[in-house]
Amino acid sequence: MRIDHDAAEFPFQQLAAILRERIETGVYPPGRKIPSIIDLVEESGLSTMTVRRAVQVLADEGLVRTVPGRGTFVERR
Repeated sequence: MRIDHDAAEFPFQQLAAILRERIETGVYPPGRKIPSIIDLVEESGLSTMTVRRAVQVLADEGLVRTVPGRGTFVERR
């Protein structure tokens, strides 16, 4: 995963776009968990707050939902 810190698009927007593409292409299928915040922090090199913001963007779009204590799951369309 590559985040360009010099791009006009904020890092959280870039991460949200990467995750969105993975959802749309079936890498993360409906009803399944996406990687944890900690795993995404390790993979992207971004801060926890930035990763949470990217996941929240996807939640606001209705692509994922977070289940406390369980993780973040791809919504069925």
